[in-house]
Amino acid sequence: MIDVEEYLNNLFKANKKRTLKAMQYFMNKFQHFEKEMKFIHIAGTNGKGSCTEIIANILEKQGYKVGKFLSPHLIKYNERISINGKEISDEEMSDIIEELQPLIEEYNHSQNTKVTVFELITTMALLYFYRNSVDFVVLETVLGGLDDCTNIITNPVVSVITSIGYDHTKILGDTLTEIAHQKAGIIKENSHTVIFEQEADINEVFINECKKKNNNLHIVNNSDISNYSFDEEFQHFNYKDLKNLSINLKGKMQIQNASICIEVINILNKLGYKVNEKNILEGLKTVIHKGRMEQLSNNPKIIYDGAHNDPAIRNLLDMVDIYYPKLKRVYIISILKRKDYRRMLKLLAKDENAIFVMTSGNDSDRYASKDELYDCMKEFVNSDRIYRKELDVALQDALNTDDDTVNFVIGSLYTYSTVVNKIKKFLI
Repeated sequence: MIDVEEYLNNLFKANKKRTLKAMQYFMNKFQHFEKEMKFIHIAGTNGKGSCTEIIANILEKQGYKVGKFLSPHLIKYNERISINGKEISDEEMSDIIEELQPLIEEYNHSQNTKVTVFELITTMALLYFYRNSVDFVVLETVLGGLDDCTNIITNPVVSVITSIGYDHTKILGDTLTEIAHQKAGIIKENSHTVIFEQEADINEVFINECKKKNNNLHIVNNSDISNYSFDEEFQHFNYKDLKNLSINLKGKMQIQNASICIEVINILNKLGYKVNEKNILEGLKTVIHKGRMEQLSNNPKIIYDGAHNDPAIRNLLDMVDIYYPKLKRVYIISILKRKDYRRMLKLLAKDENAIFVMTSGNDSDRYASKDELYDCMKEFVNSDRIYRKELDVALQDALNTDDDTVNFVIGSLYTYSTVVNKIKKFLI
């Protein structure tokens, strides 16, 4: 059996011109089975993972067999591919890789380029879902939309585009409208698209694209949401005529995400797919999204949030103000080199009483160094509130804090497995 983690970790990850050529090659080899499947396709800068989890959970509660494709994974590649919450096994992944290996070699040789890990794992997911006869696939894009490997699908039941913000600007564009155009690439002919209202110029991108493609655009507005409240466990709200909704995710941005998902379910009902109100309520109340405001330890308080761009940091700070206004706050920060960490740190500096601990993550080649982050943060915060530490030292310090302090581990989803494992080890 192939060692899946080793194989995928060694597969081509370098940047190349982004096209759908390899995905078209694979789908041609399998007679375009994807055209027979029902997809809910989700793109966006932030919130697409939450929407994927929410929609999949609601549909599962209704009794549908749901394939879920997520990106990135937190610990193992298997997390990206699951059916009704059960991840694909190592053996199943190994079997599909062995089946695809001759095709990968043929493509690499004939095209003078290489199949990427993202193209392979997307192909694996689609094959796995098809062969297991799922009712729906809730499909999260890997990066962008227009040239994303998931955009091989041509007939989604519904497309979803969540919030637009600055991320991957070297690939997707330097302005929000340029980024929106990339995300709008998942909008298809004669289908449905759901967005949340944003700035007028961003909305206009989606309005125009939907008009060109005879696509029914559904815009969720802030005015559709009412009666908001929260407690330690849930956020509560109404969406249009649906009352007394509770969601098991923190942060007001999740209310927007949940409203988008409810609108998707409303569309499915109008199209003849039955999803009742009871299962909408249950799906929202029981949804789990790891790595987003996830409490790893209660005493001491350690929260993991993978916020790694401008809008995600803004959302994090909103949640801090809502849930932890009276506690001392420590931010343990690791950020990939390719991210706009200056923009992120400038936003974090708005928390005027916090302590900031700069680390270099779990892979110094990929992360900005703690010295680089420290020097940047000094532009915005007095140096007596900034520290430089190795990640494991910062976590050990967090585990020794008092009840009046909350520690946030932020800046990248790629530190998740390291952080979780270290905390478990320290707590034993």
